[in-house]
Order: sequence, then C-alpha cells, then structure tokens
Amino acid sequence: ESIIKIVDIDGRAQVKNFSEDIERMLGSKMKSVKVSTKVRYKLVFDKSMREVKDSSLVFDYYNSMLVNTMDDDGNFIELGGEFPLEENEHFNNIPVNTMQSDVQVPTNVYNKDPYILNGIYMSEALNDVFINNFQKDPTLTWQYFGSSSGFFRIYPGIKWTPDSNGVAAFDCRNRNWYIQAATSPKDIIIVVDISGSMKGLKMTIAKHTINTILDTLGENDFVNVIAYTDYVRYVEPCFQGTLVQADLDNREHFKVLVDELHVKGEGKVAKAMKESFKILNEVSTKGQGSLCNQAIMLITDGAMEDFKDVFEEFNWPDRRVRLFTYLIGREMTFADNTKWIACNNKGYYTHISTLADVQENVMEYLHVLSRPMVINHNHDIIWTEAYMDSVLFATKAQSLLLMTSVAMPVFSKKKETLSHGILLGVVGSDIPLLEVMKLAPRYRLGPHGYAFLITNNGYILAHPDLRPLYKDGKKLKPKPNYNSVDLAEVEWEDIDETLRTAMVKGETGTLSLNVRASVDKAKRPMFLTNDYFYTTINDTPFSFGMVLTRGHGQLMFMGTVSVEEGLHDLTSPDLSIAAEWTYCETDIDPHHRKYSQLQAVIRYLQGKEPDLECDEVLLQQTLFDAVVTAPLEAYWQAIMLNASGMEAGVETAFLGTRSGIIRLTRYTGMETRVAKKFLTPADKDNLFTMDHFPLWYRLAMENPPGRFLYYMPVEDNDNKDKTGTVGLPCDPWLSSIPSLVTHLFILILSSSLQVGRFFGEVDGSVMTALIKSGMFKQVSLYDYQGMCRSGHSHSSTCFSIMWAGIRTVCDCVCVCTSLKQTKMTLMSTLSSLAHKAKKVDALQPCDTEYPGFVYDSSIRETNSLIKCGRCQKMFVVQAVPESNLVLMVVQADCDCSRQYSSITLEPKEVKYNASVKCNRMKSQKVRRRPNSCHAYHPKVSPLPSSLYNCVILS
Repeated sequence: ESIIKIVDIDGRAQVKNFSEDIERMLGSKMKSVKVSTKVRYKLVFDKSMREVKDSSLVFDYYNSMLVNTMDDDGNFIELGGEFPLEENEHFNNIPVNTMQSDVQVPTNVYNKDPYILNGIYMSEALNDVFINNFQKDPTLTWQYFGSSSGFFRIYPGIKWTPDSNGVAAFDCRNRNWYIQAATSPKDIIIVVDISGSMKGLKMTIAKHTINTILDTLGENDFVNVIAYTDYVRYVEPCFQGTLVQADLDNREHFKVLVDELHVKGEGKVAKAMKESFKILNEVSTKGQGSLCNQAIMLITDGAMEDFKDVFEEFNWPDRRVRLFTYLIGREMTFADNTKWIACNNKGYYTHISTLADVQENVMEYLHVLSRPMVINHNHDIIWTEAYMDSVLFATKAQSLLLMTSVAMPVFSKKKETLSHGILLGVVGSDIPLLEVMKLAPRYRLGPHGYAFLITNNGYILAHPDLRPLYKDGKKLKPKPNYNSVDLAEVEWEDIDETLRTAMVKGETGTLSLNVRASVDKAKRPMFLTNDYFYTTINDTPFSFGMVLTRGHGQLMFMGTVSVEEGLHDLTSPDLSIAAEWTYCETDIDPHHRKYSQLQAVIRYLQGKEPDLECDEVLLQQTLFDAVVTAPLEAYWQAIMLNASGMEAGVETAFLGTRSGIIRLTRYTGMETRVAKKFLTPADKDNLFTMDHFPLWYRLAMENPPGRFLYYMPVEDNDNKDKTGTVGLPCDPWLSSIPSLVTHLFILILSSSLQVGRFFGEVDGSVMTALIKSGMFKQVSLYDYQGMCRSGHSHSSTCFSIMWAGIRTVCDCVCVCTSLKQTKMTLMSTLSSLAHKAKKVDALQPCDTEYPGFVYDSSIRETNSLIKCGRCQKMFVVQAVPESNLVLMVVQADCDCSRQYSSITLEPKEVKYNASVKCNRMKSQKVRRRPNSCHAYHPKVSPLPSSLYNCVILS
C-alpha cells in the first residue's frame, strides 16, 4: 500500500492508510510521499484531486505583501527580501519592478503550503515570459497568472497594500476573468433549505454560501434562487418558472432578498428538485439561458433520502444537469445521502461547518465545470466586461481606470493525469479601454462625434456618456451597476433598439437617428442628426461603433505650411495642444514616456526623435492652425499694451481649433480672477479630452455664424469664491451669477421697479408664460444612470430668473472677447434659491427624467401680464442682437408662488409599478452567446471515491 503522511500545524505526524486506489493513481513512480518537517502543509492529495507535488520543497519567493519589510533587527523578513520599486507613469505612477514579478497570497491561504510552494516554483518560468512580452509590446499593462490554489503572480511586481484590517482579501479565483476563462457559460438554480432545522448559524452560513455562489456568476450566466420548506418558494416571485441573466443588478437584487429569508416549517426537498429540473428543461427547450452547462446547487443541513426516483425521471441516464451539494453545519447525520446525490449526478459534495469554510468550498464547483474544457485542451480566449480594479491601480476613485481583461485557462498536460482534467489556473492581461478608444482619433470625429464599444450582451465598455462614478459627499465612488449599463440606456433615442440589436448580433452597417443630446452636465439640450457606423471586432465578443453628426466631422479644412514656420508658432507661450490626444505615440519606447505630447511633437518635427510614431495628418493640421492663428497673440498683446488697455473685467481671451490647439491670454492675475478654474487642467469640461471637444466649442458649433456665444462655466461649489458666485471668461458683469444657476435671463431693472421680492421668489410664473408664448419649448430628457435616495429630500429649485441657452457660432475657431455693444450692468444681488438635500438614505441606481428648455430664435420679443390673486406681474423679454442673450425686465413686487409652482431642473425619479419593474428585470434582451461551450466529455475516467468527495464523471 502507498502511504500518505499528514502533518498538522503543530508538527505531530500521523499516518493514514488508503485503499489500492491510491497505489493505482500514484503508480510506480511514487510509492510513498515523504513529509517535510520544515514547512506546515495539508494533505498532499487534497479533495480537489490536484496533482501530487514535492512536499519537501523548500523555496523562497517574493511575497508582494512582505517585500521590503524588515524585522526589529533591520533584517529582511522571510519571503520579504529587498525588492526594488520605482514609480512608473505607464502603470499609473505606481511603484513597480519591471524586471521581476512577485506573488500575492490571500490571507486565508497559508503562504508556505506545499501545493502553494510547488505552484509558485512552477510558475517562476512565467517571469521571463512576462518580461519578454513587455519588451516586445511596451503598450502592455498588467500581466498575471491566477492559480487554482489561490496564489496570484503579477508583473510588474508591486508592493501589495492590505486593507485597513491588514488583510489581503483579494482572491484571484473570485475575479471575473478567472471564472470566465475556467468555465463555460452556465445555468444555475440555487436551492436552499429554510426549514426550522436551519436556524441560527446554519442559516447565516447558508446565506453566505448563496452570496458566494452568486459572486462566481457573470453576464453570460443565468440564475434563479429557490427556497423550500414544505412548499417551494421563489425568493423573487417575479422570476417564477424562469432564469434571469446573472448581471450585477440581478445578483445584487438576489442578495438583498436572500438576506430577508427566515426559517420555518419542515424541509421537503423533492418538490424543489422537481421544480428546478422543470425550469432547466423548459429554458433549454425554448433556446433560452446559456444553452451550455446546467447545475443545481443544493444547500441544506441534510437529506433524509436520496431522491433516486426524481433523478430517474428528470436527469438519468444522460445526467446533463449536475448537482452540487453543500452540507451546512457540524452534524453529519445525513451526509451519506447528500454525498450520494452529488456523486450520482456528476457533481460535487462539500461540507461547510463554519463561515471561514465557505469561500474555498464554493470554488470547487468551478474546477468540476472546467474539466471537460481542460480534457479537450481548449484554450478558449475570453474577454471580460468593463471593470475598475482599485487593488491594482489606486485606492482613490478618481484614479480608477476602466479596463477589460483577456485571459485563457492553463491546464496539466501530463499523460498520467490527462483524463482527470486538472486546471492549473488562468493567465491573463489587462487592457485599458482608453488605449482601445485611441484607435478612433478624436479630431477625425468632429465636435459632436464619438466612438464606443459594447459587449455581446449589449453592455457598454466605453462611451463618452457612460458615467461609472458618482459623488457621495466629497468622495467619488463607482456606481453599483457601472459595468452593466446597456447601450439602450445611453442611446435611448433608439426606441426600437435597432442599433443595439444589429451590434449585438455582430453585424456591420449604418443607421441614422435624430437625437436629443444634452451637454453642460445635462442642462443644455441639443437636437442633432447622428449617423452611426458599426462593426464587430474579430476574435472578441465586442462590437465597435462610431458616430458622426451631420454638418460636423465629415470634412476637415487642411492647409500646407513649412515645418520651420509651424514650429515657430507651435512653441508660442500662449499655445497648448490637447494633452489627452495622441499626436505621437510616446508609450511604445520607454525613453519617450518622459515627453508630453507637445514636447514629442516638437522633437519629432526637429528630427531629434525620428523613431516616434506620429499622426502625420493631425500634425499637418496642427501646424497649419498654429500658423493661421498666430496673429491673434500679437493682437491680444497689443490690446493689453494699449494706453487704455483691455476693458475692465475682461479676464481671458481664448481660441480653439479642431486640431486640439488652444491659444490663451489672461488679462488679470489669478488672485483676482473670478473664473479661477476655467481652462486649467482641472477644468475637463472646457478642454479637449479623449471623450469630447470643449463645451464652449460644442455650444458655439450650434450657433448661426456671426453670433457671439455667452456661456457660463459653472465651477464646483467646493471651489467657488467667497461671494458664492462664479464668473465668465468674458464680461465682468456676469460674475454675480450664483453657481447653482444654470439657465439665466439677463435682467435689467429700471429705478422704478422694486427688486427685492423678485430675487427671492421661487414661483415659475414667468417661465410658464414664456413656454406658453412659444419663446421657449420644454423637452423631456432621460438619464438611465441616475442615483437616487429612497427617502424624501428637498431638491434644488429653479427660479424664474434664467439665462437662456440660445446657442452660437464658429466653425473651426472660437474667440471670446468683450462686446462693447452688449455691455450692460447686471444686478449683483441675485442669490441662490437652492438648498442642499439632507442625506437620509444611501444612493441607489435609478432612472430619472428632467426638463430641458430650448429657445425659439424666431421670436425676438414678447411681453405679458400675469395675474396672481390680488396682484399682477408684468414682464418684457427681448433678444440681445448678435448674441445668445435675452434681456428681461420683470415687475418683482408680486408673489405668484401660490398660483404657480416652481419649475425645477432637478431630475425626478421615474417610478415603475411592480409589473413593469418585474418585466424589466426578467426580460432577456437580444444577446450573442459565446462561441464555445464545454459542458460534457464522455471519456473521463472515474476518480477513486476514497480520495474524492464523490465520483465525478465529467
């Protein structure tokens, strides 16, 4: 007989004899397994039937949690040797070691377990592979290997930061890239016992087990949860008799409902098993669900019988549905039946007695599902949905990067274990989606154009209108559903989902839509006609789309100038180019990463860096724009040097071109400026970025040529000046407008009118009259990425004093200066009417509707008399020539708040009744299934039951 020795954590040796099955599996190569007293370890054969390793191996490695850590004597601790780290801009300025990978081991896994040590030793060969990959392609980011035993090898090496409790909770086996690569899509029904015997700790463990199973599912999987006592109960009655997509929203919804489960009655599992088989059979027959793996997860404290008649009726002899059983609690009275159920349905049995056991035991089902793929030696390459990884990139939400992962399984090819289907782990790499979007240069798309990516499920990977973060107090946090935003929720004008359906199916084509777009934080509506161009990306589940707005982006104005002339003007101190655009690729050669885009362009044109890869078309356009706009610098300087100088209050003169150039002259010191943030690196809305052209540029494009655009860049409340106001880059009389004001009317009051009451009123009488007269039109806009509080709170009100969004001019150049003919005085006593809502509940994802107001430029003047009880309010409105301003004179001594409610610009939550909400949750939109499915393999040899928790025929 072969002997396996076990050493417990105290080092006491024990001997256990196994049957002849052990000898048959070990073979002649290894008649006994020796015990090393140098390391603490578990069974050499663990219950997952992993390969036998050298248990005497002594091996040091770089543990990412311990590197560069010294003891009290100044010596490096074990596994924590000297590990040079240097900040690297390519890796988000994180200190890394590009010459060495290191290993992270979760706190709940012993970092010197023999299986861990052998796996780390085996994976050392990946270090050279990772380095060579990065040298061949310097645009690569993180490369890694996640082991089935739990360790995580990452390149470049980093110092891993534990959480506030000093715990490394990150387990690579829980990550979506690992789970998707290790298994094929699956339909899962979780059946949980909520009878009286499950009370107390058992129920707590059962709930944690359900949540852990849910965490292993992704958007290509389908799921339902059934609870049973003496009757069958769906935890979500809306999902009765069906499966729903296991996207983030549905998984979190299940978790909330599971937490509300209570024990009662007597447990009768047969009804729940029959119901589960019926659902899986019906879903498969209708062509719904994953059409791949199917499994039932039974969570109970024991089965009093084996339910053979149920399996004979629904699952035998094919056994297409696997059963995984989880015995909860310390009692083992009915363990044999629970184990028999799993063993005779190609599943897996595990015993969970404490909360600490849940994670490891749940993960075992993934190894079982992976075996057919492993035995077939199918290296399926998978791509994940978009995600943010705060562990690898930063601890601050502002620095989070949206990315996707590409991964593939790694398995044992040894002949003696080939039929066992042993998964060693998953290897992968992260791809920032920003790099993918660079393939669609911003300048080619025009002011309103953009590119976007979606998955095979219709979820957005990248889109300029995707808002993955929300502000909670002063902190930015990822939204709970940031990576499951459907294309139909952003391109919501595609009512019939024609665009979404075509892209999800992987088609190539075009489509035109009239859309209501919104800019300036969704406060200004624009009506555009968009042409959509779309296609699939080969060898990925993704589709790419590009939008061009009619009238913009289809043609570019080009010119030719000499390099010498262009360089002279490009180096002007008042000129900058779009920092986020790629004029020259500085990320390929590490030596080029120190250059800004402007520095790289100049050195390339000077011939100092001929190896740089640059966009020749964009450089030609940039040089031409620099030369053509150069006279403005001299003009602005001449005004400043003139005896009379620039008119008082004008702070900034600026210009922008399609090539990303901004020329900027500031006329007053930073300490006296009102719009302190305007056109600074922090003012993303008003700069050229990867996502958009500046807001003032986009607004100007929609104005008739020859009209000036007056636009107010609203700064954050936290950064407003001491008077609580923000100013404009143009005229000083705009500096008194409160920061919460969005749509304003210029107001000039005669000395005969009283203004005090007017500035304090909150009624919507004047705006109602303007809408009724046709001067303004109210339109409805929608936001399907909103965040709402479940409690009641007061919203900020919009006032009857507004400055209209009548939009203006400039094709490729926008200049903002003072206009003598429109110089006016605006009362500086306008106060904000908004008050902040109290935080009563946590913010939750929701759908919202909000109004937008559009000015009809054909109506140049209007007036009216509004009757409000015992008084009446008179007003006159007139358009200011050659501008987007409206002049209003209002009689302000009449309070109309009783007759006219306030008009709020705040979004209102769209409430759905129970039926609509149910249909939305369980509806299965058009989706494209993954190309491959590995659910069954007939040539798998049975494993010895003495070693396994059950016999598994994959």
